[in-house]
Amino acid sequence: MTEEVDDSLHTLYMRLYCDEDVSVEIAANLVSRGFDVLTVRDAGRLRLADERQLAFAVSERRAMVTHNRADFELLHEQYLSAQAPHWGIIIAKRRPQDDIVVRKLLSLLDAVSGEEMRNQLRYI
Repeated sequence: MTEEVDDSLHTLYMRLYCDEDVSVEIAANLVSRGFDVLTVRDAGRLRLADERQLAFAVSERRAMVTHNRADFELLHEQYLSAQAPHWGIIIAKRRPQDDIVVRKLLSLLDAVSGEEMRNQLRYI
């Protein structure tokens, strides 16, 4: 029963994986609000290729958060072409203040479930 509940929560609430160019302060802000956010640093995966980071996010059923538009747009297209699922990619425009990115992420987290984010590429 617990596994079924855990599985349904994975699809209801979006879980995030922030790559290393996303401020750890953004992740900390979201964690302090109760969201499940993992950073590349906390996962011990610094300096790995984007392909490996996205593969890890997929294995953890997490949506990838990045500022790296060019590489992750390409990876998204590769996944779609290969019919390989991912749990979403969120490309955050670099902003002068982290709280702007946090607000945009909170808005997305409020509006989109984990299942709805599956195989999606979103810009904030």
